[in-house]
Amino acid sequence: MSPMKIRADFSQKAFLLPGDEPWISSPQPGVDRQMLDRIGEEVARATSLVRFAPGSFFPHHVHGGGEEFFVLEGTLEDENGRYPAGTYLRDPIGSQHTPFTKDGCTIFVKLWQFSASDKQRQVTESADIPWQAGPSEGLTLKPLHEFDSVTTFLLHLAPGTRWKHQTHPDGEEILVLEGTFSDEEGVYPARSWIREPGGRSHSALSEAGATLLVKTGHLAAHHLTLASNAV
Repeated sequence: MSPMKIRADFSQKAFLLPGDEPWISSPQPGVDRQMLDRIGEEVARATSLVRFAPGSFFPHHVHGGGEEFFVLEGTLEDENGRYPAGTYLRDPIGSQHTPFTKDGCTIFVKLWQFSASDKQRQVTESADIPWQAGPSEGLTLKPLHEFDSVTTFLLHLAPGTRWKHQTHPDGEEILVLEGTFSDEEGVYPARSWIREPGGRSHSALSEAGATLLVKTGHLAAHHLTLASNAV
């Protein structure tokens, strides 16, 4: 049987606005998911929003392909620590844990998208990182992670920012954390998700300002081959 495929053509732009995709119950009670892109069933190369109800947990598991997440609201915990909203965490291939929450939380998760050479666990509270000058006027950024030409960072667009933007040659993925921005193809409020193939030029505009979680370089053919072969 062929694996489940959701927005699995990485050569095409894909995006979801809030409410476009339903929350789907996971096998674990109290844990729901919005599937953004996916190749595979329960073991999958996947990008998702995951919502934990108060008092819920996910059973102990091993990260066969690594896990990366950003806490959007609430607090997630496991036997290794406590991760409030704004925390960026990377658990490398072979790591394991039993995540739970007392009061509920929502996280943005990427599974099976780790380089096998990236063995460093990382926990970063983004609030502790100072904003740096960005690539254009009105833009500031907070670097979160960089490895093997793949970068992850927060990008803030000041109110009124207009930005002529060349997408990273090996692709770009954006989750809107706060505010709203737009391009020639749409308007993206908070919790919108956009995945751009490499090399496209477009203009971005934010009248009221916006904060984005951005990942670049991870849609190159060799990254996708490594991830998909592990499903």
